[in-house]
Amino acid sequence: MTALLDKPQAGPVRRSERALAPDLTRGFMLLFIALANAANFAFAGQPGLDGTPHGPQRVINFLMTTLIDSRAYPVFAVMFGYGLVQLANRQGTAGRRILLRRNAALIVFGFVHATLLYFGDFLGAYGIVGLIATLLLLRRGDRFHRVVLWLWGFQTVYAAVLAVIALATVHSGNATIVNSPNPSLAAHSYAASLLDRLAEWPVHTATVIPFIVIVWLGIWAARRRLLEEPGRHLPLLRGVAIGGLGISILGSLPYALVSAGVLHLDAGSVDAMYRVHAVTGEYGGPGYVALFALLAHRLGSSGARFSGIVALGQRSMSGYLFQSVAWVALFSPWALDLGGNTYLAVLAAVAVWLVSLTAARRMSERGYRGPAETLLRRIAYRTAA
Repeated sequence: MTALLDKPQAGPVRRSERALAPDLTRGFMLLFIALANAANFAFAGQPGLDGTPHGPQRVINFLMTTLIDSRAYPVFAVMFGYGLVQLANRQGTAGRRILLRRNAALIVFGFVHATLLYFGDFLGAYGIVGLIATLLLLRRGDRFHRVVLWLWGFQTVYAAVLAVIALATVHSGNATIVNSPNPSLAAHSYAASLLDRLAEWPVHTATVIPFIVIVWLGIWAARRRLLEEPGRHLPLLRGVAIGGLGISILGSLPYALVSAGVLHLDAGSVDAMYRVHAVTGEYGGPGYVALFALLAHRLGSSGARFSGIVALGQRSMSGYLFQSVAWVALFSPWALDLGGNTYLAVLAAVAVWLVSLTAARRMSERGYRGPAETLLRRIAYRTAA
């Protein structure tokens, strides 16, 4: 299979040409991103959990740890890689130039987003990884892309060894989950938070760039059209959904039980469990993507029932940026200062996601792509259309 087709530039993809699975995945998973980032803002640190939970907080901590923390962002990494191939194949010989402009623009978007709103930006990292993938990966053949499967195989062995070592060296104790502080989220003025973010964003971006291995897996999947034609790949999708989510959940269980206040370990054991939790979280990306591909296949033409989620998925960058504006307003000490409460963080995340669903549906009805998507397309395609 060739990475690029020899055909002229086709312009931005039309809504009627979009596959259901990618947009359904992005739209729903923005809820998980909202839950993760609202918690980060609420507790001015990561992972954004109350270290001494009581009552229903125990359940929330457990679910946040097993299903969301370190498990939501890999979904968008897979989808980003998938989208690179879709755009390249659609645009033919013009695809490389468009991708280079688009990814360079994402770096600028990320810098602005991180400076003004949230240091934990991923747009800049996507832009950097997108440039690397465009220059080094997209034009390669199938044999080369099989390397990514070997890399995931080696990582699976590494995760298993890490888990065995962690379980073999566990010790009881009274350590709790401690949030790693993010100064910009606790700053008492907007100016101070801005200066903090200028220092935090480069470090954060450097630490997440290795997710190129997850993006590469999305590239491999797109070359086989797994999401456009899920019906042709049902056994593979079922295996990835069960295997990916199984590894993700099992790998998180010890750390999740600590976060829920059920398992009591010493600090060294908690750190070891967290490392297993973080590594196995990457498997949540392909696991969730495969699960939504199966759901999209099941829905078929009845995807209209989820029109709001699909519309948000088509405007995922605008939805993501809108969330950051909301968190700054709701949780910053110099704004409404609603932080420090698990329940408020969850309620705020769900409410903001629902508002974004309504806004996305209205934009869809009016044929408007979304502000961030419109600007990015004008830069990438050099057109005002």
